[in-house]
Amino acid sequence: MCKDGDSMDIDHNQLKRRLLSRDTLLMFGPAWLVMMADMDASSYIGAAETGAVFGYGLIWLMLILIIPLYIIQELAGRISISTNDGLGNVIRKNYGKRIAAIASFPMAITDMVTYAIEYLGVAIGLEIMGIPIILSIPVIYVIHILIVTKRKYSQAEKSLILISMILIIALLISLFMRGFISVSSPIGNPVLIENTPTFYFLLAANTGAVIMPFMIFFQASATGRKSAELSENGINIPKKRKLNIMRKETFVGAIVTELMMVIAEMAFTGIKGASHSSFFATPEELSKVLTPIAGSASPYIFGIGLIAAGFIALIIISMGSAWGVAESLNLKKNSYWVLYVLESLPAVVAVILINPVMLVRLVLYLLVFFVLALIFPLIILWFIGKNEKIMGDLVLSGKESKLFIAISCFIVSTAVISVIV
Repeated sequence: MCKDGDSMDIDHNQLKRRLLSRDTLLMFGPAWLVMMADMDASSYIGAAETGAVFGYGLIWLMLILIIPLYIIQELAGRISISTNDGLGNVIRKNYGKRIAAIASFPMAITDMVTYAIEYLGVAIGLEIMGIPIILSIPVIYVIHILIVTKRKYSQAEKSLILISMILIIALLISLFMRGFISVSSPIGNPVLIENTPTFYFLLAANTGAVIMPFMIFFQASATGRKSAELSENGINIPKKRKLNIMRKETFVGAIVTELMMVIAEMAFTGIKGASHSSFFATPEELSKVLTPIAGSASPYIFGIGLIAAGFIALIIISMGSAWGVAESLNLKKNSYWVLYVLESLPAVVAVILINPVMLVRLVLYLLVFFVLALIFPLIILWFIGKNEKIMGDLVLSGKESKLFIAISCFIVSTAVISVIV
């Protein structure tokens, strides 16, 4: 028979576990969604082209990139938890509007091009289902704008988490339909290093596909908004617990998104024609090449994956970009809708008027440019992270600071080498 003291200990431990579980569920979302948006239409296409060119050869890179992805996004989330604010606000309040604008505006400009790729990805996926681009694009635009302007972040988050599950399932089905290739095969070797321009270019493109400027701003702002919404509902989670939950979610998300990149690379290994951009621009090309290898349903599965990847990215990039710019300029929340509408509208027009092949050809070059666009945001992220006045007890330690610098140099070097070579 248990003593009263033992019973109280058991009850206390059970209560603690329940609270930890509740807190994890309540805080879940920002880190996971930004990682799922990382596997957007451009990343999907980039990983697929990598598989078509090098087979399984760059799997080693995608697995290694889990580390920098986690370290950079962890710091973005940590800054938000420490300050209870978005990154744009933190930069503006501590370093001024000019520095905040320098950090956020290049992201907004590149995101305008990215929107076009995401819209195109969703449109091509729907075209496979029989819906022409001229009809699908306006509908996608309206749904996108309604979600980001008419709902609280937590409401939009729930539907996006569901869509992220569809993306994961579609990718897994694509791989199993394609089949696995033996490691003994020339295209099945997962560790390939070549001293060629194409190798270095795809090295940089895959790095750019993993860490994009909008991701830093989104995780910081979304984490802050999530905390604020919980506080409004009378739920206050201790800072240290928030940090622990965010770290676990970020780490799991980093692993899952990189595994999705690996799956996309493996699914397109050995598929002739997939190394050319035009392959991904029309349903006809997809069907012509995929069907003989992976069955008649394979274009539809790939299309579902493109729709899910593009749509998640549209919402997350839109939020991250608009929040970053709005916070940097200190705009009122009721005027955010203007940024959402104006950033996306040129992309809608471009997708309708410009040849899809031309837009898809931009994908890999855009991914390489993302690496260069990261330089200033990484610098300012590091300055904030090691500033004890801003970060308090969550400030970067000496070892963490050095590791962040080393990781940032590695990322930027991939783009620099690809340009030089």
